[in-house]
Amino acid sequence: MHEDMDPHSAPGREGHGRTWAKAILLGEHSVVYGHPAIAVALHDLRMEATATPITGPSHLASLGYSGPLASSPQGFACVARAFEAAREFAGRMDQSFAIATRSDFPHERGLGSSAAASGAIIRAVLDACGRSASAEELFALTQMAEQVAHGRPSGLDAAATCAPGPIRFQGGRMTPLSQRIEGACLVIADSGVHGSTRQAVEGLRARYEQDAQGIGALIGRLGELTTTAEVALDEGEAPALGAAMDQAHAILAELELSLPVLDRLTAAARGAGALGAKLTGGGLGGCIIALAGDPGAAGRIGSALRQAGAATTWTYRMRTSEIREAERWQ
Repeated sequence: MHEDMDPHSAPGREGHGRTWAKAILLGEHSVVYGHPAIAVALHDLRMEATATPITGPSHLASLGYSGPLASSPQGFACVARAFEAAREFAGRMDQSFAIATRSDFPHERGLGSSAAASGAIIRAVLDACGRSASAEELFALTQMAEQVAHGRPSGLDAAATCAPGPIRFQGGRMTPLSQRIEGACLVIADSGVHGSTRQAVEGLRARYEQDAQGIGALIGRLGELTTTAEVALDEGEAPALGAAMDQAHAILAELELSLPVLDRLTAAARGAGALGAKLTGGGLGGCIIALAGDPGAAGRIGSALRQAGAATTWTYRMRTSEIREAERWQ
């Protein structure tokens, strides 16, 4: 949210950056172990940043904090690192900025808020400095910040929060996907519980090290379901995508990454006619996504989710897309 500030102005232009929320359709956690994941940018849920040159210490107003950037809480180390990485890349370490973000979606809900905020801030600082960057460079800068937030991030959030359409992500490589399911919607429901991707990733890693065979088999099954979902998107098969989502949620729950509130919300979505429903993101809180066959079904599902205790719901109309050769984004 954008807090009012009165910084000391300095010569230079105000820079602007924009990214979006993301939802992982399939493959969260298994992507960390080398399997593919599929994600979509939720273009209706925007993260916008401004970077205004000032004199004196740099100031941050982002995700509920407003104050000197150097004094920001540990939870803001990610965006602070993004700011420093952008200044260093632009060769402007001597310039202070007032950094502000405005978000259409809450943080710590598995929607990629840290990557979105970092990416938007990086773009805003570079814009203020008149410095261009390639897609690969922007990704690398965002990953620097994400390493502070998540330890060993896969890179999926950094890629998905600036992608124009569905992407397949594996081993650091991003590939645009075709999406031929007509008229479908994703209903996103906020459980109201803050999730911690770092805690979820580290907890699963510990369980994997204790039982590599058993946990590895479940992780491998998540990777197989991601491939099934990719085919379903390409062939326009909404029921097949929904079935894969249901199976993925069951496995994520078995991996101890769900919570009773997430299980309750996914069950409510299915009871209201969702083709499939699952947690999205790190888990242990955050959001669930439900696949609706059409906008009417999405409305009924959203209502059922709110009645089941969802703090907020959003509906995202899935846009059909075709793979374009050598497609790139920035």
